[in-house]
Amino acid sequence: MTDITLRLRGAFLDGFPDQAARSLEDLPDGELIRELADIDAASLVGVMEKLSTGRALAVFGLLDESRRTQLLELGSRRLALVWLTALNEVERGEMLGRLSETAREDLSRLVDFDEDSAGRLMDRPLDAIRADMTVAEALAVVRRSPFERLRSVFVVDDGNRLVGKVPMQALALARPEQRLSELTVLPEGVVTIDADREEIVEQLETYRVDSVPVVDLEGRLVGVVRYQQLFETIENVATADLQKMVGGSADERALSGAGFAVKKRLPWLHINLVTAFMAASVVGLFESIIAQFTALAVLLPVVAGQSGNAGSQALAVTIRGLALKEIGIRDWSVLLSKEIRVGMIDGAALALTCGFGVFLWSQSLGLALVIAVAMVLSMVAAGISGALVPLILTRIGQDPATASSIILTTVTDVSGFFSFLGTATLLSAML
Repeated sequence: MTDITLRLRGAFLDGFPDQAARSLEDLPDGELIRELADIDAASLVGVMEKLSTGRALAVFGLLDESRRTQLLELGSRRLALVWLTALNEVERGEMLGRLSETAREDLSRLVDFDEDSAGRLMDRPLDAIRADMTVAEALAVVRRSPFERLRSVFVVDDGNRLVGKVPMQALALARPEQRLSELTVLPEGVVTIDADREEIVEQLETYRVDSVPVVDLEGRLVGVVRYQQLFETIENVATADLQKMVGGSADERALSGAGFAVKKRLPWLHINLVTAFMAASVVGLFESIIAQFTALAVLLPVVAGQSGNAGSQALAVTIRGLALKEIGIRDWSVLLSKEIRVGMIDGAALALTCGFGVFLWSQSLGLALVIAVAMVLSMVAAGISGALVPLILTRIGQDPATASSIILTTVTDVSGFFSFLGTATLLSAML
């Protein structure tokens, strides 16, 4: 390619980035390589800003190492984000290592997303689906895409800002010459690139959408979290919380090494041991009455088991409400009032059933009355603790799912033992 040709192409790219971007988007990869072979990075920066996210990524992948480095130095943060997040960790580290110190530090912070943020979960959007395209042109882009079972496509303007979406059914039924601007509807559930998994799940729950567009702070489309990632996120949230509630690590898998599992579980088992001794100390306070009436020892696990189950129910509902943002810390009084009422009603029903069963077993009206009263008290205490434990953990800045089950078990055991044995002590004359 002659110097004159190169200068002309450079001038075209610099002076008419919109037209140049449209031309590059229509070229197959093979022709792109030839067209960009000798174009310097400085001339490409302006055009890259006009390209769709998917095409900008494709062009970046076709360039040599030197021009990639220059583009990262010269390009916008949005482009750097698109390019760097598409690389694996090793490639990203090598690419960042070739940058100047200032650029490396800045871009390293830029791509340091949390594991479950939108920036990590998103797919790249399709090549540009612009509002001024015809239906035929948009369908051609869709056919070239690697994605299957698309239910909608997201539409951008000339500045790659998200303007809406078009359902695939509407796209398929429209006339080929019809403009997408006539079919575009406002998107639901838009999230920013640093949105966490709870926010993504909330969008799915609220809008029942199949995919959520991800935008930067200027509203430009940088990716899409599709329904598969959304459901995987929900599954990961649920299973991770289940493990954390009992003191397990969210990082542990079924086939993790024994050493890793012991390292993650053993500290919490020690904590559980301490709390078990706390519950045992309550029983020790009533050693004399247990020795006097051995039937109390037989029935003690019944009260503790029922209160533990009731507390777990309240805990699960509260954690789910916090995760889906149905409730906040300010709702503690409403939640507490509800759980007290539930505990009293459930406790009264179980008191009748359990009291009747104990009377048939022991023929002791006093023992039946003791367990009936203890059942009501322990169920109310369980509901209160199941609601308050996650709220308190949230208030102090901790994950409400983290070992909440261990804390709850201690509270329900202590309250169950104390209510049962305390009532037995007060009504010992009837035993």
